[in-house]
Amino acid sequence: MKVLLLKEPKDRDSGPDPYIQELGLYGFEAALIPVLSFEFVSLQTFFEKLSHPDHYEGLIFTSPRAVEAAKLCLGENSKNEAWSNSLKEKWNTKSAYVVGKATASLVEEIGLAPQGEKCGNAEKLAAYICARETPNSSPLLFPCGSLKREVLPTILKEKGISLESLTVYQTAQHPSLQESLKNYFSQQGIPASITFFSPSGVRFCLQHIQKFSGDLINQIKFAAIGPTTAEAMEAEGIPVSCTAENPSPQDLAAVSSLKKRIILFLIQKIKIQLNPFHSVVKMTFQQRLISVKNLVLKLKRHTLIFVHGINCS
Repeated sequence: MKVLLLKEPKDRDSGPDPYIQELGLYGFEAALIPVLSFEFVSLQTFFEKLSHPDHYEGLIFTSPRAVEAAKLCLGENSKNEAWSNSLKEKWNTKSAYVVGKATASLVEEIGLAPQGEKCGNAEKLAAYICARETPNSSPLLFPCGSLKREVLPTILKEKGISLESLTVYQTAQHPSLQESLKNYFSQQGIPASITFFSPSGVRFCLQHIQKFSGDLINQIKFAAIGPTTAEAMEAEGIPVSCTAENPSPQDLAAVSSLKKRIILFLIQKIKIQLNPFHSVVKMTFQQRLISVKNLVLKLKRHTLIFVHGINCS
């Protein structure tokens, strides 16, 4: 069963993409198509701000790109040396708030300790920050993209938490997006499911998906990586089958409508294996027991994930 994920593949040097890996465990053929392209800006200004940790209460990273901007800032030997010798230690006395595991992992790579990664979205992270920060203190430094939402800044402002935003990357449509989607639909056909990973992805991809899928678009189940993306999909009239509770491969798999089919499929296989008169089953009693045991273990794993992570319509 084919699944299309509208996101950039993970860097090959760091191993297989975790989304493809997770879905592949269950026999799904997942494909990734990059939707967005990025241009980093104001990096010198960003480094100047990073050079004065005493001016801030902490950092907020709500996307992997913002952390990549920080890594680029520290790319020069002299800047990297300054970071390693003193700046990193000073920033580690403050909070580094993040959304999602991917962002948290990148923050750890630059030597900081991420907080709030399980919040899953800007609204939850804002509440998490408000519970830990003192109003009317020094600002939190917030490197962000040009298309950032105002949810987090608005909530923090209402609670008296000062924030200093700095745009460190511009977001645009990936130059190969239309061609990549055209090739996918012409070569692979209509996927069983398509997952959007950002509101920008919805805006850039929808018209192409409608064009290439035609009347068969109603056969596709659409999933969202989080509530913000789900809202953008609903605003465009896309029926949202599932929304991941957190932006991670495990949470996406947990809420996927395909999980339901997996569970039903495993139950059916167990029934067949338990029927000694079924023509398909040509096993000894002992072989049948072993097969059923393995199927039950798979079913248990799927059911636990499904029950604890579900947010399906």
